[in-house]
Formats: sequence, C-alpha cells, structure tokens
Amino acid sequence: MSLVFEKKITVTEDHIDGNHHVNNVQYVKWVEEIAGEHWDLVKHKTGFTNDIWMLLDHHIQYKKQVYLGDILTVKTYPKDPEGIRQPRKVEFYCHDQLVVDSLTIWVFIEHETQRIIRLNNNWLSEL
Repeated sequence: MSLVFEKKITVTEDHIDGNHHVNNVQYVKWVEEIAGEHWDLVKHKTGFTNDIWMLLDHHIQYKKQVYLGDILTVKTYPKDPEGIRQPRKVEFYCHDQLVVDSLTIWVFIEHETQRIIRLNNNWLSEL
C-alpha cells in the first residue's frame, strides 16, 4: 500500500473569502479532513481501529493564491515517527504547482483511556 493519499477539491464559493481567493482557514480545515480520510482508509490494517489522532502542532506556508473554480490536488503522507510524535505532510497543488505546504505533528490517543499510545518506530512499514 502506498502511504500517499490523494484527492481532488474543486474550489466553491464557500471556500472564498473577501479577497476573492481561498480563505487561509479553509486550508487548515482541509488539512485536518484529509488526514482523517487517510486514516479511515488504512486503520483497518492496524490494531488501532477505535483510537484517534490528536493534532499538536501545525505549520503552513501559503505560496500562491487559489480562486473560485480552481481544482486542487491534495496529497498527504506520514513521515517517519519522532518518538510519540507523528509528522504528516499535506501538499496542495493547483495547475501542477505547489500552492500550499503543510507539516503537522500528531500524537496517537487510545480512545478509552485518552492516553497517548507509543507506536513502534517502524509501524508505517507494517501498513
């Protein structure tokens, strides 16, 4: 299985702000949504189907504006774990150009106890 998950988003009026481009907050929402969609797709291959990811840190860089009707290609993938922290990249492309680049840091939480689960450093290779 590839660790890269990809989807297309067509920019609608709901995504546009007063400056007539995609609102920066919208990208943050999309980052969280695509991470969740990716996990929902692969979690059945793990022993952690009821557990959840919690966002700790979010860095985002806006490189170009995107406008109504544009089609975004969004790619996400986990990077190598750093102890209990799991970095994830989310990249937004429009017309084959990187327009927004995001790096988020997540921790894995056991659903019942709400405690952090330490995953094996090689857990990604097991998917």
